[in-house]
Amino acid sequence: MAETTVGRASKRGIWGWMFFDWAQQPFHTLIITFVFAPYFASAVAPDPATGQSLWGYATGFGGLIIAVFSPILGAIADASGPRKPWVLVFSIFGVIGSWMLWYAVPGAANLAPTLFWIALAVFGMEFAAVFNNAMMPTLVPRAELGRLSGSAWGLGYVGGLISLVLVLGFMAGQPGTGRTMLGLDPILGLDVASREGDRASGPLTAIWYVVFLVPMFLWTPDVARRASTKGAVSRGLRELWATLKRLPTERSYFSFLISSMFYRDALNSLYSFGGIYAAGVLGWSIVQIGIFGILANITGAVGAWLGGLADQRYGPRLVVAVCAVILTACCLVIISTTQTQVLFVPVGAAGADSSVPDIVFYVAGALIGAAGGSIQAASRTLLVDQVPSDKVTEAFGLYALSGRATTFIGPLAIALATTFFASELFGLSTQDAQRVGVTPIIVLFLIGLALLPWVKSRQYEAA
Repeated sequence: MAETTVGRASKRGIWGWMFFDWAQQPFHTLIITFVFAPYFASAVAPDPATGQSLWGYATGFGGLIIAVFSPILGAIADASGPRKPWVLVFSIFGVIGSWMLWYAVPGAANLAPTLFWIALAVFGMEFAAVFNNAMMPTLVPRAELGRLSGSAWGLGYVGGLISLVLVLGFMAGQPGTGRTMLGLDPILGLDVASREGDRASGPLTAIWYVVFLVPMFLWTPDVARRASTKGAVSRGLRELWATLKRLPTERSYFSFLISSMFYRDALNSLYSFGGIYAAGVLGWSIVQIGIFGILANITGAVGAWLGGLADQRYGPRLVVAVCAVILTACCLVIISTTQTQVLFVPVGAAGADSSVPDIVFYVAGALIGAAGGSIQAASRTLLVDQVPSDKVTEAFGLYALSGRATTFIGPLAIALATTFFASELFGLSTQDAQRVGVTPIIVLFLIGLALLPWVKSRQYEAA
């Protein structure tokens, strides 16, 4: 595939596009991983195992909707032109879903509204990302895409880190002390007993997203509207159908979509259930999970930036493969770690608590942050290698489909496995059921790795 000549957007336009990652990262950091998800499992749901299951169903349902509609809308967007209107529409859904999580009170009798808002937030935020990602190849030449993608992911992790510090340091008071992680009283009179500081992660995410999305709309150039948009819907659908029929013959493109379908689902599941797992198996408080999140965001920013440099020098496929191996190893370490064991080996004296499991979990979290940021940034550039420039939005739609086709399977598999092993048939404790319940993550990483040899990073292999 020949490289398409692409002009360079202004620095302000490039920074505006990068700020999308900054705007959206708190959704993944605060809601999906480190604050709201563990709060939901430990305080809203009846027990952590049930919370893990319900969270899997909600995020899985949102992912299923994305899997069905993203390639269709992507093809229509390619046929019509501009991507910003699509970003705006789906951002509204994401903001509403995030804001409404404020009403998820502890011990709620009816969990259906909370699960609906979680699914809506996932739906809106993920769809907005599809169309924002499709703008990337129009901003810089192909040789610089790796650095651009890695820098944007790194900037996003910094945003996630700052938002996490705001919540844990100034808003979320601990039930035992009434103080935040910094030893302060929660700001704005947030009530500790009703966990308003944890619930405030939803509105904060919504406000943060709206404020920092503005630079992209003001500064970043969009694709021009097609001369004639009449029949864009039918034309886009016809082109999508032609792509789907041709796709199995394009071995590299097809293999990448299938491979990324599995390893990205594994990574998303790891993010979604990491905090829940730490709360249920290690008995961590929100503060401990928050420290874990701060560490993961710091290493994620560094890892994404370094991964972008490695991508530019060695190509995105190698970066993806190395990171997938690291993430698989981290999963094995996490599953084999409890309050009394590391790698299934007992630690500490009998009857005495040991800090070794906590330290091991922190180290694993740091590696997950670094490898996770790098693999996501490299995946965007590896996808661009597979398609011509006029099919980028459709490609990111199929990319979302491939990711979401198993994103609902990953959480649902974890939910079903956790429920199954927690049943009377096995009689496992809640902690052991959670440990066994997350093992599908390892299988997904291994399948993704097995398919990578058929994927080509064309620019680097041609060189």
